[in-house]
Amino acid sequence: MNLSEEAYALLASLKQPRESFSDVVRRLAGERSLFDLVGVLDEAQAKKLEERVKAGRDRAARRRARQLR
Repeated sequence: MNLSEEAYALLASLKQPRESFSDVVRRLAGERSLFDLVGVLDEAQAKKLEERVKAGRDRAARRRARQLR
């Protein structure tokens, strides 16, 4: 699949820092990008979410270890 130079330049002009070209297309097509979530949580909420994710991963790792025994 190829883009014309004009289309590529337009897409590049819409690209945000750290956003891939696929992210740009998904954003423009109406799909959510992870970058759309920046700033949704305040620092305390982000820390709490991070702790819960880590705890869930730890539980999953322990479960996998038990299954391998």
